[in-house]
Amino acid sequence: MAIIVQKYGGSSVADSDKIMAVARRVVSTVKEGNQVVVVVSAQGKTTDSLIQQARSIAKNPPKREMDMLLSTGEQVSIALLAMAIDSLGQAVISLTGPQGGIMTDTQHTKARIREVDGARISAELAQGKVVIVAGFQGVTNTNDITTLGRGGSDTTAVAVAAALKARVCEIYTDVDGVYSADPRLVPDARKLDEVDYGEMLELASLGAMILQPRAVEVAAVYEVPIHVRSSFSQESGTIIREVNVVEREISVTGVASDENCAKITLVGIPTDVSVLHRVFSSLAAEGVNVDMIVQAGTATPTADLTFTVTREELETALDIIAKIQGDQDWSVVCDEDVAKVSIVGAGMMTNPGVAARMFAALDEESIQVHVVSTSEIKVSCLVPRGRYQDAVRACHRKFELTNGN
Repeated sequence: MAIIVQKYGGSSVADSDKIMAVARRVVSTVKEGNQVVVVVSAQGKTTDSLIQQARSIAKNPPKREMDMLLSTGEQVSIALLAMAIDSLGQAVISLTGPQGGIMTDTQHTKARIREVDGARISAELAQGKVVIVAGFQGVTNTNDITTLGRGGSDTTAVAVAAALKARVCEIYTDVDGVYSADPRLVPDARKLDEVDYGEMLELASLGAMILQPRAVEVAAVYEVPIHVRSSFSQESGTIIREVNVVEREISVTGVASDENCAKITLVGIPTDVSVLHRVFSSLAAEGVNVDMIVQAGTATPTADLTFTVTREELETALDIIAKIQGDQDWSVVCDEDVAKVSIVGAGMMTNPGVAARMFAALDEESIQVHVVSTSEIKVSCLVPRGRYQDAVRACHRKFELTNGN
């Protein structure tokens, strides 16, 4: 009997009718001869509401206590869904992350899963129950509750699927798959039937909000197939798995964008690697993620170092840099009026001239480029935030990614 892990996002369990619809889908999957584990997010905007409530009481609430608060949202969802499934005559049990064996590190509000002890889940499945596990949360080895950060329920689901050797991890959301671009920006974007782990990781990391990047990392390491589907239809979605194609005719799979970024430039810093080490190790120690690192002027005694962080982490990053700077003779410039636009595709490795086509698309629309970073399968440009939607559409047209192609 195959194990299937299904994950339902907040929009899928936003009210009683939707919870009952999820319950019917889960029971139907059981009747098809499967054992089912369900991972659930908090309802609708519950997490945002809890964050607002916390900040109305304290400007910078302790992270441990934030985890205690935010973990309650998923507990509401799992209990309500368990009641719905029980009402349909199916044996069921709900488990918090700690009860489900989700062990994490100690980084509160951004914890990473270290291990999934699947013994409890397996024992409940063996008794014929559907097992519902709270997403987004876990526990440290000192028994403190942690949360996994935005999109953490995706990571929970994939990690559980890996631990149980599930046949597939189905991610149910309010869209019916992964598209060549955000359909809200590009109405004729094409739904992708299949995406390689590497491509999906780049798309997720670069702003495609379908999946949490860490979930894709776990899936790739443990070879867990992911099926991204709509909660509101029975149609097939997008399969994410290893795609072994020696040479690809299509150079670009999709265009991603992210307006949740800010640019920081350290002007005139010494070209001494110890300065770079101090800056980035200090940011890492506080859990600040850094992207698009570019250093210019390395042939001179001083250089300009530019990198991006999320807008939420900008203030923290600037505070850290100020402590490092002290009275040293260099300056800091930041810019929040930027967005990142990226093209992604495994076919870039065997198709030259891809970056040139992207720059041509941006030039034709007179869109300024601030920073460029590349990898084997992506090119990212930092553009003015007011023009990023134009940039996405221009790149999508240039690489002919529409439904008709």
